[in-house]
Amino acid sequence: GAPRCGASLHEPNEALRIELNANARCTWQIQRNANQTIRFIVSYFKFAPSSSCETESIKVFDGPSTNSPLLGQVCNSTDAVPVLESSSDSLTFAITTNSADFTRNFFVSYYFFSPESKTEDCGGQLTGPNGTFSSPNYPAPYPAFTYCVWHIQTPKNSKISLQFQDFFLELDQNCQLDFTAVYDGPTTATGLLGKVCGRAQPTFESSSNVMTVVLATDYSSSYRGFSAQYSSVPLPGPVEPDTFLTCSSDSMKIVLSKPYLASLGYNESHLQLNDPSCKPVITDLVTFSFPLNSCGTIKKEEGQSITYTNIISLSSTGNVITRQKNTEIIVKCKMENNSTSEVFYITRDNVIQNITAMGRYNVSMSFYNSDSFSEPIHQSPYYVDLNQTLFAQVSLHSTDPNLLVFVDTCTASPQPHFGSLTYDLIKSGCNKDDTVVTYPPLEHHGRFKFNAFRFLRSFPSVYLQCDIIICDSNNSNSRCTQGCISRHKRAISPHTWKTNTVVGPIRLKRDLSSAHHSESLTKADAEATPRLQQYNFYTLAFVGLISNILIVAAVILKHHKHRAGYSYQKIQSS
Repeated sequence: GAPRCGASLHEPNEALRIELNANARCTWQIQRNANQTIRFIVSYFKFAPSSSCETESIKVFDGPSTNSPLLGQVCNSTDAVPVLESSSDSLTFAITTNSADFTRNFFVSYYFFSPESKTEDCGGQLTGPNGTFSSPNYPAPYPAFTYCVWHIQTPKNSKISLQFQDFFLELDQNCQLDFTAVYDGPTTATGLLGKVCGRAQPTFESSSNVMTVVLATDYSSSYRGFSAQYSSVPLPGPVEPDTFLTCSSDSMKIVLSKPYLASLGYNESHLQLNDPSCKPVITDLVTFSFPLNSCGTIKKEEGQSITYTNIISLSSTGNVITRQKNTEIIVKCKMENNSTSEVFYITRDNVIQNITAMGRYNVSMSFYNSDSFSEPIHQSPYYVDLNQTLFAQVSLHSTDPNLLVFVDTCTASPQPHFGSLTYDLIKSGCNKDDTVVTYPPLEHHGRFKFNAFRFLRSFPSVYLQCDIIICDSNNSNSRCTQGCISRHKRAISPHTWKTNTVVGPIRLKRDLSSAHHSESLTKADAEATPRLQQYNFYTLAFVGLISNILIVAAVILKHHKHRAGYSYQKIQSS
């Protein structure tokens, strides 16, 4: 239900769906006379867009009032699924909203548990180049009120590839009840790679050799959980010990060893970038870390890639840059098409040290529930009605504001690997399906809508794959501004940076109940696809149309039989 603004809660466990408007100041107190502590989970939160932590937040306090010590704060910028634990049998949380006219939605839950059972029989440290782990009791249903945390660490100079070979958790739209969350780092305070529930086979990849996996469940509807395996993917080691450059969609990080700087005659305390105000953090290493569009970084299009370049210089005490021999280190992030690893190399001549790293933009695609594109669909699979309008958005996650996203090609297929059975929705920027509507490029977003495919009646699952082009928004002649181009013009219309992204599966709502109560859906997928591979989408649509015509004809003929008294034999003969 939707509780009023604030309450006193005394049940052993409870889930609250909270809806608030502007200028709310609400406080909930959880307390129960028991020698137990409280686990508090904020599994969904939607604040007003562009709100800050100062104006809108959930504050959680370790005690019976807002004067108790602060356990944590959740706000619009929180990149995690917050799970907080009290030190006693009382906990208080307060929600504050600003004056914006917007409906805020939250889903929070809590339960009491005994301190001696705080360490569940799951989770733990996983080390080594590869390994496996599973939910408690797998393949039997997982227990209620489970909270497990696995910390994975592989050898240095590697990243982690995580694959869920079998995955079956309770399904709800925003994964608010039972969920698995994966974090790109050693704790749940690092970046959230994704939150998953329902039936799926998700995969994740970390940016380093550490990853954290969380399983959280509530009190009802337990399923068999998951079985997962991880493996290490080697990264090229640094050319110089403890000296390297990493490039991401958001930032550039330069780490320099003091021996390397000493070999150049550098004093680490006198280093700066193009913007002299950007200084390094000096410990045992010297580290510059900054957004791509800051510290005087220069962006440039080079063929089918975009580069970001900065210069490390040795300055005098008066902050005057000296341009003498061997006093410049040029660092360059090169965003390569479909580059999968941040390899780097160092080259030298008598004047300049060059450090270059390969990177890639972080692009994702999601479905939304309306053309406002404000509420993404988190459930997977995405269950839809036949001929329902679907709203899709491709998003570029980058700190560089001067980039445009263009949806070049989108293809649908019943196969996640996109084999021979495909159907074009968009090709070279041109709409190939008469239900497709594309929206003008909007900064870091490419948007379009289309109707659920009629061939969903024949295929149990459909996936969508889109080719994405990223351009410099300052280039008025880029591919992103040209829209649909004909075949003979494609060769003379180069793009800047291209990648692809996949979303799915999409399924009909009539199959939703079987996803909850039966494992036959996955088997049906595997059996249906080979049987249908001999047909293409157009053949199946034609057969369905002929079938409908024959049914209508039979009804008409039967109607004439009743009205005119013709014999069935005569009608059949006719």
